[in-house]
Amino acid sequence: MHTVVVGTSGVTASDVLAVARGGARIELSDQAVAALAASREIVDALAAKPDPVYGVSTGFGALATRHISPELRARLQRNIVRSHAAGMGPRVEREVVRALMFLRLKTVCSGRTGVRPEVAQTMADVLNAGITPVVHEYGSLGCSGDLAPLSHCALTLMGEGEAEGPDGSVRPAGELLAEHGIEPVELREKEGLALLNGTDGMLGMLIMALADLDVLYKSADVTAALTLEALLGTDKVLAPELHAIRPHPGQAASAANMLAVLKGSGLTGHHQDDAPRVQDAYSVRCAPQVAGAGRDTLAHARLVAERELAAAVDNPVVLPDGRVESNGNFHGAPVAYVLDFLAVAVADLGSIAERRTDRLLDKNRSHGLPPFLADDAGVDSGLMIAQYTQAALVSELKRLAVPASADSIPSSAMQEDHVSMGWSAARKLRTAVDNLARVIAIELYAAGRAVELREGLTPAPATRAVVEAAREAGVAGPGPDRHLAPDLAAAEAFVRDGRLVAAAETVTGPLN
Repeated sequence: MHTVVVGTSGVTASDVLAVARGGARIELSDQAVAALAASREIVDALAAKPDPVYGVSTGFGALATRHISPELRARLQRNIVRSHAAGMGPRVEREVVRALMFLRLKTVCSGRTGVRPEVAQTMADVLNAGITPVVHEYGSLGCSGDLAPLSHCALTLMGEGEAEGPDGSVRPAGELLAEHGIEPVELREKEGLALLNGTDGMLGMLIMALADLDVLYKSADVTAALTLEALLGTDKVLAPELHAIRPHPGQAASAANMLAVLKGSGLTGHHQDDAPRVQDAYSVRCAPQVAGAGRDTLAHARLVAERELAAAVDNPVVLPDGRVESNGNFHGAPVAYVLDFLAVAVADLGSIAERRTDRLLDKNRSHGLPPFLADDAGVDSGLMIAQYTQAALVSELKRLAVPASADSIPSSAMQEDHVSMGWSAARKLRTAVDNLARVIAIELYAAGRAVELREGLTPAPATRAVVEAAREAGVAGPGPDRHLAPDLAAAEAFVRDGRLVAAAETVTGPLN
């Protein structure tokens, strides 16, 4: 099994995906263990002094004015975890929780948090054992970190609360730890706070969304090309010299992908035949501009994710010169903004894909295709209601595009009076990404059927490879009405797991 070694820095998005989705094992480097021990010595020295230090010998948030005596500090750390594990609602997905825990471990191992090496090792042991704390949908305001979600994870380290075992059953965390020979941790000064104070949930979800959207944006280029072909459109608008004079890199990449997919098509260029057209509709002609803008948004979001991956987010932090200082680095605004920005781009990509699908089904705009691509229109409804489903998904995407980060609800007796709502931005983006995959799947389903209905014209080798692969994957072709839901589910799986892109790339080579 793949192993990810965690040092004081250098964790990558690929490492996060390997742990969250691939079940990779985790090892702590000697460098990380040494850094953990060194920063802990600083915290221990401060704890021995009579002067109050936030997070070490004081309460938290609005209660930070109280100095906590040494005999109460272990209780203080336990209590912050227990009281902050206040999430409600449905359980969060296993991959999100694993990303959340791994990213908190990454920061702990930076040596900037003052956590003991044995606590970090327990975090790694829990992940390696396949134990997943039960984390709930609601509880994070995206400021002071993803407090409630991280608290539920810390509760598992203490052997309390509930967790999911490697077999998928939810049981008391203490039982699961005991079965895997893991001793619950006894938290000491600062450790409870250090386990809760990070942007790890929203960052983990951003990293996974970026990976998913990389596949979906390539998929959208392929389905846009397939629709252009089915509508007998022109590929002249994809010429690289046209995109060079408006030098947005994402636009050029999308146009190049579409051009590669359409190479050798016998369907393009017929726009001057029976019903001459000077130009294709915007949803076809402007596909690279819309998808390209989304690609550039992805590039910006990756930059933010890389910066956040390089960060050690905690409050207070142990600085290299030995100072322990309070700060506001836990505020999720940088991550929240790009999560919302991505949701806007996703909604627009879904919207233009739905408009292309609708064009394929309308006999007045499809240039010779049967109404709704039906076998016997009137007796058969064809893909009429598949487009309704797509429209419903797009309408939901537009609602999900409303930014969460524009909101703020003060908390902690007005001490935490401006919050990011980044966790909420991440949660709605996950739904948006899922819906985008379904929207693209419906365009694939319609465009594939439409191309096959163009008798006597030969599609491009790449689009033919995509349609053939889809048929092998259980996505049915033209014919009388049938139960559509299973076909659409097969199309969704074909898009989501990358088989659509892989089929095109058997002809085109790697797409951008």
